[in-house]
Amino acid sequence: MKLRSIWAIALVAILNIPNANAAETSVETLLESLAVKGRAPKTGYARAQFGQTWADVNRNGCDTRNDILQRDLTNLSFRAGTRDCVVESGKLIDPYSGITINFIKGVKSSMEVQIDHVVALSNAWQTGAFKLTFEKRTQFANDPDNLLAVQGRLNSQKGDGDAATWLPPLKSYRCTYVAKQIAVKAKYGLWVTAPEKAAMKSILAKC
Repeated sequence: MKLRSIWAIALVAILNIPNANAAETSVETLLESLAVKGRAPKTGYARAQFGQTWADVNRNGCDTRNDILQRDLTNLSFRAGTRDCVVESGKLIDPYSGITINFIKGVKSSMEVQIDHVVALSNAWQTGAFKLTFEKRTQFANDPDNLLAVQGRLNSQKGDGDAATWLPPLKSYRCTYVAKQIAVKAKYGLWVTAPEKAAMKSILAKC
């Protein structure tokens, strides 16, 4: 899929603008609209600054982690008595590597599939989220547009890295990955660092 098509979909879904405008807007244009600054201090950052871990923000009876597992996995099975909420098993085609992972819920096995914040929480904090209200940060941490079920090892490897320090090893996914980061940063009024922007532009130039 061409980058323009990917971005048109992203703009409609994430920024809620009409299809006609989306088709005329490029991801490069949105990137240029983001402020460029250095990273703010990490002082004050804690996971708790982004609300309860995997809260049920959409009030559908399931926490965000299970919502994303249901969205991103196939061949799902659910824990009995949870009204098809708690995912017990499923199959993930990891977007970051392309490999297939058979997910089984368990103390250790659950770590094989983790939910990644495409724009990491710590990165968000250091690029403007510290200015957001607690409610807005909670929304950010549970926003499906900023969440992906991925291979746990790669999520841990990424940490709070931005596009200048970490990219998915599956090169064919990098355009989508960077477009998602730009969209999320625009949505929440976050900025990019100069190296981050340069890395994003380099990826987009190849799309």
